[in-house]
Order: sequence, then structure tokens, then C-alpha cells
Amino acid sequence: MRDILVVGIVLAGSLYALRRPWFGVMLWTWVSLMNPHSLAYGFAQTFPVAAIVAIATMIGMLASKERQSPFSEPPAIWLLLFVAWICITFPYSYNVDGSVEMLSKVLKIDVMILVALMLLRTRRHIEIFVWVVACSLGFFGIKGGIFTLLHGGVYRVWGPGGFIGGNNELALALIVVIPLMRYLQLESTRLWVRHGFSVAMLLTAAAALGSQSRGALLAIAAMTIFLWLKSPKKLVSGVIMLVVGVALIAFMPDQWSNRMETINTYEEDSSAMGRINAWWVAYNVATHMITGAGFDMYTADIFALYAPNPTDIHAAHSIYFQVLGEHGFIGLFLFMGMWWSVWRTGNWLIKNGGKEPETLWCKHLGAMCQVSLVGYAAGGAFLSLAYFDLPYCILVIAVLTRRWVEEKAWLNERPSTELASRLAGAARP
Repeated sequence: MRDILVVGIVLAGSLYALRRPWFGVMLWTWVSLMNPHSLAYGFAQTFPVAAIVAIATMIGMLASKERQSPFSEPPAIWLLLFVAWICITFPYSYNVDGSVEMLSKVLKIDVMILVALMLLRTRRHIEIFVWVVACSLGFFGIKGGIFTLLHGGVYRVWGPGGFIGGNNELALALIVVIPLMRYLQLESTRLWVRHGFSVAMLLTAAAALGSQSRGALLAIAAMTIFLWLKSPKKLVSGVIMLVVGVALIAFMPDQWSNRMETINTYEEDSSAMGRINAWWVAYNVATHMITGAGFDMYTADIFALYAPNPTDIHAAHSIYFQVLGEHGFIGLFLFMGMWWSVWRTGNWLIKNGGKEPETLWCKHLGAMCQVSLVGYAAGGAFLSLAYFDLPYCILVIAVLTRRWVEEKAWLNERPSTELASRLAGAARP
């Protein structure tokens, strides 16, 4: 039944995307982030759902007159430069054949990110996109949070597969998506939706802790501190964050606490030392090869040449060292420049959003995009998720929202009944 449901949604949605290609972007995002076909048990698992959605969206885009240039804002230009550099470094990879699969995956993701920037325009598009991103991963957050609470946090929460198949990877994804849930809560006028997101955020935070990921704990801490600093009501928000944080940590079992305590004794932890060994490999590779060693660099031959401990072959487990080793210092510069540009876009939205009542939501969304980036920057320091879709979705959200403000799009858009009532309230003295 699940197989029929998933494939049916994909086929019906793809047909609709031929006429409304923006819907194909939403469908692709859902398939890419949530991997719904992985939750089935039969033919849907091997059905080319992503390819069908992408092809339908592309065909619809070519037939559409509403597409626009994706390079109107700096983050998209940085993304293009980063992708171009990846393509330049690919022929110089240590193992070209072994790098083909990852190159294909990265290009598919980035092309669809550019397609999203071409097809999504209105506030309705942006908010639906945020809903799709938040709910696609929020599903695993709610499910994992319930699992954690029912079992007292004894068992780890694992991901559905793909980029977020592991417990550490899923935890980071859940942390990054919590601020988007907060934005949707802020913008909703329906009480049940606001309370629902309160529960969803608590469960998602519990799921992130239930993954028993040490990197997730550091990311949550960094994101919480930044969110508190940005909060206009620091005393109230600080008390709430402290109470919730203490309650969740107190709920976790001793084995969770013992694992978190190894952060202070990382020298005695083989996993932590393996990561540091891999970081040295990435640095040494980058100093010897301007293009890096390519995607498939985590081999015995590379570690024999560049590792302090050649026998401890380990993935980079850091977005920074991952890009450094695979694409060199130029690749790392472009990667960091891209995210710095997204951060600056968030700053622009915070500064310029709210100057008109119709743009107050842009200020909130820009702030939450920055909170998500803090979580990604902190947690990503310990995970190989440089090419994961989710942060690039944050890029899309920030770019589209700034473009919406710059074009004064609210002058040409008819607000919904809920939006009109909210704006009327904001306009009252």
C-alpha cells in the first residue's frame, strides 16, 4: 500500500508539474529530503521517483514563461562558482571512476536548487517551500522524539537513508530544521498550529538528543545561544530555553551522559582521534594538490601518503575538511564564501524586513535562516554533509525572500484572508 501511495503521489504530482513547474520543485524537495520511497517495502524503493520529478519539472520549466534568472543575488553566484570549481577539480581526482557517483549526486542537487531559484517567485511559493522542508524532516523529528520518550533515550534514533542515514547526520538535519518550524509558528494565527509546532519542536529536539550525537549537542548549544542573543525578550526566552534544555537532558539515561562526557576526553576516544587524523589528511592533501584529491579520497593509498596514522582510514567528518581535502583551498574558499553570502542575506532581511507591514515576515524568516546556519556551521564541523540538500534549501529561502522584498512583490500579490488580518493588526497603532 505504501508503494502505491508514494508512486501514485509522484506520478500525479509530476503530471501536474508539467503545467505548474513550481509544484515540481516542491515535489522534488519532498522526495529529496524525506526519501518517502525508502519508507515503503516493495517496488517504490527502486522506482526512479527523483528522476521522474526532475524531468517533469524541467519540461514544465522550458515551457513556462515565468522563469527568471537564478543569479540575481550573490549566494547563487557563489553557488555557481563552487559547482564550476567542483567540475574543474573532478578530472584531477585521485580516483576519477570512484568519484563519478558523488559528482552526479551533487550536480543533480545543485541544478535543482538553481531550478528552484528560477521558478519560485511569490510569497505563497516561499511559504509552501518552507512548509515542505520543515515537514519533510519534521516527520522524522516527531517520530524520533516519540521513540526517544517511549524508550527513555536508551536506543539511538537513526535516519531514513541517503545523506541522513546515520544518527549523527539525522541529528544535524533535525537541528537545522527547528528554526524553520519556529518561523511557521510565528507566522501562524491559528492557535492549534502554534501549539502543534511547540510540540513538534520539543519532540524534534528530543530526537536530536536521542541520536546520542555529540556533535548534535554542540550544535544545539550554539544555536540556542545565538537564538537567545537574537531574542527581543531575553529573560523570558532564556528561562524557557533553560527549563526545556535541563528537562530534556535530565530525561536522558546515564549512557547518554557518559557518551557526551567524552567530549572533554576526546584524546581517549578512537572515533574522535580518527576524525582528527582525517582532518590532517585533508589539510596535507590540499597543501600538495591545488585541486584536492576528489570525492573518493578516503583510501589506504591516500592515507599512507598524508595521514599521521596511515592505518586509521576515516571519512573527513567535517564539512570544512571534507571540502578542503576533496577540492583544495580554492574549493573551501568558495564554499565558505557561499555561506557567508547567505548569512549576509539574512542580515539584509533582518535590517530591511518590517519597514513595511507586508515585509515583517521577511525579517522573521531571515533571522531563522541565520539560526539554521549557526546549527549547520557548528554541527557540520563534525560531519561530512557539505553537499546535503537542506542547507542549500536555506540558501533558496534567503535568496527568494530578499528578491521578493527588493521587487516590492507585495504590491502585485493579493494577500490571503489570514495574511490580510495579520497585516491589519500590525498596522493598528
